[in-house]
Amino acid sequence: MRELTIGKNDAGQRLDRFVAKNLPLLPPALLQKYIRLKRVKVNGKGSKRDARLQAGDILQLYINDEFFDKPKEENLFLSIFQPRLSIVYEDENLLLVDKRPGLVVHADETEKVNTLINHIQAYLYQKREWSPRDEHAFAPALCNRIDRNTGGMVIAAKNAETLRILNEKIRAHELEKSYLCVTVGRPRPAEGKIEGFLLKDEAKKQVAFYR
Repeated sequence: MRELTIGKNDAGQRLDRFVAKNLPLLPPALLQKYIRLKRVKVNGKGSKRDARLQAGDILQLYINDEFFDKPKEENLFLSIFQPRLSIVYEDENLLLVDKRPGLVVHADETEKVNTLINHIQAYLYQKREWSPRDEHAFAPALCNRIDRNTGGMVIAAKNAETLRILNEKIRAHELEKSYLCVTVGRPRPAEGKIEGFLLKDEAKKQVAFYR
């Protein structure tokens, strides 16, 4: 629990807007839920979300300590209220997720919050299988990645040992990756082997195959 005292410069603000401003990692929907559940109190009592704060009011916030941190790339998963994942398989060590096209796996210059790894970390955090405050260094991580515009299977490790084992198997080529593609027209011959190289256009975030 944290307590905040309202000063004269903060007086007159709505309760929900004041808390949202001070806890930017707290999802708006979760904030409204906490106010309804009276986990946000004003002078020891539950309050309405649109109540106007007065100088000298004492806010009592029964909210996890993580949400009081400053936003950083490694904690932005907290701002995801409802993780959206298509889980194909899950056990105590790993997740297999079917990534939809258009979703980036890690943060880049165009997207910081809505990434596959953030949705996975938010999912595990909300299941209480993982908490960053209980770990010194490890966070659930992806073992492989695929491009934004590609859909397909991505492996996520829930613990450090699984991440180490899967990374070793990928380096040793013990896991195979296959792609399905759509062609314009019918290839001739219909079957065979094509050899070439991939070239990525960084500006368009597209990869093309060249012979």
